[in-house]
Amino acid sequence: MVAVLHTIHVFMMNSYVMALPFLNLGQIDVVEILILVFVLALSLSFHEFAHAFAALRMGDDTAALAGRLTLNPLRHLDPVGSLVFLFARIGWAKPVPVNPSRFTKAKSIKRGIFWVSIAGPLSNILLGTISWILFCALFTIIMATGLESPVVEVVIRLFLTLYQANMLLAVFNLLPVPPLDGFKVFGVALPDRWYYSLMQYEHLIGIGFLIIVLFLRGALSTLLGWILVPFNYAIQYPITWLFQQLQSALGLPVMPMFLQL
Repeated sequence: MVAVLHTIHVFMMNSYVMALPFLNLGQIDVVEILILVFVLALSLSFHEFAHAFAALRMGDDTAALAGRLTLNPLRHLDPVGSLVFLFARIGWAKPVPVNPSRFTKAKSIKRGIFWVSIAGPLSNILLGTISWILFCALFTIIMATGLESPVVEVVIRLFLTLYQANMLLAVFNLLPVPPLDGFKVFGVALPDRWYYSLMQYEHLIGIGFLIIVLFLRGALSTLLGWILVPFNYAIQYPITWLFQQLQSALGLPVMPMFLQL
């Protein structure tokens, strides 16, 4: 059990910088690569599925007809984005096709775009929350049984990476910069004239933002770290507190209230 808990500590101290490929500045082993590929495939697929599902709820079945209403990574992963990920540690999924003019169940096109856009980050927050619950549950089982094996260590690392990657994906996509979801989410508060004018330059702004991501990733990592603080408190704190009560009731050592990520 001591070895497993040591692995948790070491991995948590290093996993922040490798939870997303564009933040990965260090060398990682084969197991970590496999975990990262699995996590990103699942997280990006769930993110794009959520967009497609929300669009369908708004009345637009364009994504569904295109086969994007699925969790199959092969329907979402972009070949070029995947290749770039292998060489440059940055990648992307194929954007879900959306036709706002078909939003028959939305009060307005802009509100429909809002709900479709926010569905992606919310899906990552949901997946991250589930991952943290599973991590705390496994932590409790390890403390209660002394369970220790290479498989357990891999599962621990998997849950941690799932949590961290999804929270980073959520806050990254909530940045109010075109073409990220955050622009469409927060853009609902902009006057229509400003909103649609900026949308016309979405691709140019996106290229500029990509350059910033590539060359100023240290500053971006710091910014995302600040934004993550309230998200971590809102999710980790209550879940960890509940498991602390369970651990205390079972007479087990209590896990730290706020694990450093």
